Amino acid sequence: MMNDDFEHLNTTLSQDVVPDGTQREEQQNEQPHEEHMDANDVTMDEQELYPIAVLVDELKNDDVQLRLNAIRNLGTIAMALGPQRTRSELIPFLNDSIDDEDEILLAVAEELASFIDYVGGPEHAHTLLGPLENLSAVEEVLVRNKAVDSICAILPSFNSTQIEQYFLPLLKRLTNGEWFTNRTSAAGLFAAGYSLCNDAQKVELQSLYTQLSQDDTPMVRRAAARVLGDFAVKVDKKAVLTHLMPYFLKLTTDDQDTVRLLTVEALLKITSILTPEESKQHLLPTLKALGQDKSWRVRYMVANHFAELCQAFGDVVTREELVNLFVSLIKDTEGDVKVTAIEQAPAFAKMIDEVTVVDKLLPCVKDLVIDTNQHVRAAIADNISGLAPILGKDVTIEYLLPLFLQLLKDDFPNVRLNIISKLESVNEVIGIDRLSQSLLPAIVDLAEDKQWRVRLAIIEYIPLLASQLGIEFFDEKLLQLCISWLGDPVYSIRDAATTNLKQLVETFGSDWAKTTVIPKVLAMVRNDNYLYRITTLFALSTMSCSLSPAIVKEDVLPTVLQLVEDPIPNVRFNVAKSLEVLTPILRNDPSTEILATSQVKPALQKLNDDTDSDVQYFAEKALLAV
Repeated sequence: MMNDDFEHLNTTLSQDVVPDGTQREEQQNEQPHEEHMDANDVTMDEQELYPIAVLVDELKNDDVQLRLNAIRNLGTIAMALGPQRTRSELIPFLNDSIDDEDEILLAVAEELASFIDYVGGPEHAHTLLGPLENLSAVEEVLVRNKAVDSICAILPSFNSTQIEQYFLPLLKRLTNGEWFTNRTSAAGLFAAGYSLCNDAQKVELQSLYTQLSQDDTPMVRRAAARVLGDFAVKVDKKAVLTHLMPYFLKLTTDDQDTVRLLTVEALLKITSILTPEESKQHLLPTLKALGQDKSWRVRYMVANHFAELCQAFGDVVTREELVNLFVSLIKDTEGDVKVTAIEQAPAFAKMIDEVTVVDKLLPCVKDLVIDTNQHVRAAIADNISGLAPILGKDVTIEYLLPLFLQLLKDDFPNVRLNIISKLESVNEVIGIDRLSQSLLPAIVDLAEDKQWRVRLAIIEYIPLLASQLGIEFFDEKLLQLCISWLGDPVYSIRDAATTNLKQLVETFGSDWAKTTVIPKVLAMVRNDNYLYRITTLFALSTMSCSLSPAIVKEDVLPTVLQLVEDPIPNVRFNVAKSLEVLTPILRNDPSTEILATSQVKPALQKLNDDTDSDVQYFAEKALLAV
């Protein structure tokens, strides 16, 4: 039965087992020799064939999703057919089925990458090149790329004969293809196939590549430029310098900026196979030219890889040759180039001496702090603190602190946010005393910033300040600020404020909390606004794990129980949630263990009888912990 099911798979994908498992009448007439088969064997064969028959049906179904599902199960069909029939019937069928939806073709290209075992192992892997070659020439770029990836995936299993008889002819056909789609796909195969070739074949591949790099179509030259770096690292150094380098240099001066910008990454990869002296001789002039290219996209690529390029060329070349290039990029007329160069500044500064940073780099930074582009200022705020560890304490205080203060007062909230979030690295360099003297007034002002994300960043920075400033200074300058955040109209701020109080308790201790924080928090429980009462519960339950059992017993628990009869359901179910948090804390200390049953449980039972369903739910949940 199986033979009949797939007899004409390569042309019509006809099948002789219909989905209900019965035989077609005409099939019975054509196959009288099967009448002697045992009925049980036929039934068993049909049962085994039924799922395969369904998949075969779906391969030609009008429904795209059904066809896609069948493609995802090509391996099942191939296993049922066996290697020989997969090669002779299924692969030719796929080879003739490229007039389909792009989604289907993409799935086919992906599936074929893992088809080596289904066609009989590595010695037959070349049979997969037929459909993959067709797929690599279609119009949809995603399908082409996936087909190229699949070819690259199966190439390592090829032996020398398969390389010569199947891969190289395929590469030549694609390279010389009439349509640019063939030629762009060819570019992606050079790096994968090069190491599998003998010396004569390698020379041939180099010639084919240079042909693509001079193609009349920009898309093909772009594809050649994109893969040049990966191809070059597979080629020996002598061949790169004598054969590929002239064509690389030609691509760097291509009339299309989309080609030139791709040569930046190729240049970076080529440096990996050259010595610093060779890189300086052959590539440095090209790098400088690309860094001053008339297209901002090319300059952007140079800026984006600048630190990596400097590492590749070495510290000596960086200090002597690349400082001015970096200065020109960080002062570029295009905002995106400046932003990208700024992001590279800390890494670049590590490779040059402090004098050069102060004389060349810091004047640029000073100008960028007042740049008209807010995104440039935000980038400076995000990266300027990275210069502090490089410059040291004295230079940071002299040059960077004034810039920090200026950025903290910027009109754009992202600038203020970025500078606040990176102050810790500055603190490590100059110390909290100097930082607090210089920046604390500005930080206090930002604590009331109209942008809640800025206020949130300040809150997250407070525990670090507190640990360095000490109790007296904190109580005088920042305590009231921390309490005020509990009443912020933004929930995220109130939530962060409760976590902030917990961290402060861990820093200063329970005794400090009892005399300073807790009285202020408890005062909020009498506020007419129910949100303040909920925040009180949040704060007490969050701090409770850091407080002593005595404080939980004397101050926290009575306040929570006081709100059991609050008129607002939201407050009451938060009481239940708070009691759930307090229960294990009370049980863990002998002096408070009895309270879990004598006070907490009756309160939860009362809430469990509440008229509000949410209150009942949280009360019932909390009772499980008692």
